[in-house]
Amino acid sequence: MTAKLTGASLEKRRKQVETTATFGLILICVALVGPFTSPASMEYLNVFRWIYLAGTIIYLMARIVDISDPMDSPRLKRLRRMEFWAGISFGLATAFWFIGQHRLGPYAGALAVLQNTIMFTLVGALIQIVASWMIYSQTKKEIRERNK
Repeated sequence: MTAKLTGASLEKRRKQVETTATFGLILICVALVGPFTSPASMEYLNVFRWIYLAGTIIYLMARIVDISDPMDSPRLKRLRRMEFWAGISFGLATAFWFIGQHRLGPYAGALAVLQNTIMFTLVGALIQIVASWMIYSQTKKEIRERNK
């Protein structure tokens, strides 16, 4: 069993987790933009889908790590869990990329292969953005209430 972190060690762990998740998101962005640099070439899709998969795994692993403070409210804990669901959306996008490329074959264009991948990536990004905003505002609210 792992002991609950508090204080400086918790903040250090949160920064590490956020840095790791950000790195995963950067890989996802690079992998998603990459195929559009040369949309006629399907060789790029093979390389970039693996980069996308690596970014998804890194992001999901970062979101699995528990960074909750024992004093956090249930709402804040649920919001942190919401970020994990963004990772699940990226995982579905990865699956659609692999399935789409296999199903459509080597003569399909990048847009045909990436159609569902782009949609689920946007869903994951939207979940991540909303969760980040809500976590920030809820954290500020809880800190204000503790300091009263």
